[in-house]
Amino acid sequence: MNKKLLLLLVPLLVIAAASSAFGAEPEAAPSVAETASSALFTANNIWMLVSTFLVFIMHLGFSCIETGLTQAKNTVNILFKNVAIVAIGTLTYAAWGFNVMYPGEAGAGGWFAFGGFGISAPDGAAGLIEYAGGAYTYWTDFIFQAMFAATAATIVSGAVAERIKVGSFVIFSVFFVGLVYPIAGMWKWGGGWANAAGFYDFAGSTLVHSVGGWGALAGAIVLGPRIGKYVKGQVRPIFGHNLPLATIGMFLLWFGWYGFNGGSVLSGDPGGVSLVFVTTTLGACAGVIGAMATSWIISKKPDLSMVLNGALAGLVGITAGADIITPMESIIIGGIAGVVVYFAVLFFDKVKIDDPVGAISVHLVCGIWGTLATGIFGEGASVVAQLKGIAAYGAFAFPAALILFFALKYTIGLRVSREEELGGLDKGEHSAEAYAGFQILN
Repeated sequence: MNKKLLLLLVPLLVIAAASSAFGAEPEAAPSVAETASSALFTANNIWMLVSTFLVFIMHLGFSCIETGLTQAKNTVNILFKNVAIVAIGTLTYAAWGFNVMYPGEAGAGGWFAFGGFGISAPDGAAGLIEYAGGAYTYWTDFIFQAMFAATAATIVSGAVAERIKVGSFVIFSVFFVGLVYPIAGMWKWGGGWANAAGFYDFAGSTLVHSVGGWGALAGAIVLGPRIGKYVKGQVRPIFGHNLPLATIGMFLLWFGWYGFNGGSVLSGDPGGVSLVFVTTTLGACAGVIGAMATSWIISKKPDLSMVLNGALAGLVGITAGADIITPMESIIIGGIAGVVVYFAVLFFDKVKIDDPVGAISVHLVCGIWGTLATGIFGEGASVVAQLKGIAAYGAFAFPAALILFFALKYTIGLRVSREEELGGLDKGEHSAEAYAGFQILN
């Protein structure tokens, strides 16, 4: 081909190609509304996942505070149980618990329903942006709720510490977390009868904490007190071996509670999340002051363990109504919870129910108070409905836990031998030491 002709054709081909491109139909750009909806969905979902790992961190908090408030010779046992509970809770929730707690329309207004075994997200957008109105995906919903599930058995762990067989506790956890908790959760959060009756529990003062507290009470009663706790009618203190670790545990729990309550808004709504953060914080702070003042006045000395439990009492107390309670009301609720937890600890010692970490006082007693307080202070909540809910959950969770503990006691056994208890569960149950190389002086 003639070079001059080629040079002439090249620019003509370029011009023709450009003209064709400019004349082509452009792809439809997403609308402003679609872009905004997608961005909001992403932001909501991210906040829910952040809340999930905040709740997950609470299991480390439970591990630390339970370990710190118990004896050094039982440290491995406490840690082992807390690790096992996370795995048991998540796996049983995946296998059936999620579909018991959230059975869909089948559970509307009822007492029990089952959506099937396993977890499986709806196809396409139905499991993503359309799943919860753009708030989070199906998978996010499952993993957030799964982090709550194990918490109920973790509460029980502290109350039965230092004398329960680890195998028996593991079996108890499978049934309590796998069946009792999701059925109780379905009644309110799954759209069951309690929800239809107007019972209000925003993030679980009853559904999580009182349910776990009822299990803790049943376990402490069936097991009986630790050796040497009550001697000749007197209460003999058995001191925790590591208060710095217990304090770290309390702060980890407080930190995680921002996901526990903040995530229960079920979106990243700025107004809802920020209000819940404020009421949660003020409730905890008031719980600290309430427990500190009460212990200082009555015992004449400020008690650190009571202050730690005061913070948790305030958090448990505010959890039921954190989204509908005003900030100033949250101070009242948390402050009363801090006072209540002090007297609850004394009461359970008086009736010889041994709870090494105060779990029953914190989670059951203050869970009941927080649920009732929501009816007293919360806009739209009813005291009568709250009382009915409290009674119904107690009538279900306590007998269920009693049956499980008695069944274990009279089959495989529930309590370790006297020799194992005195020597420590670390050696007796695990053949291990948490502080190998250090001499532990009694």
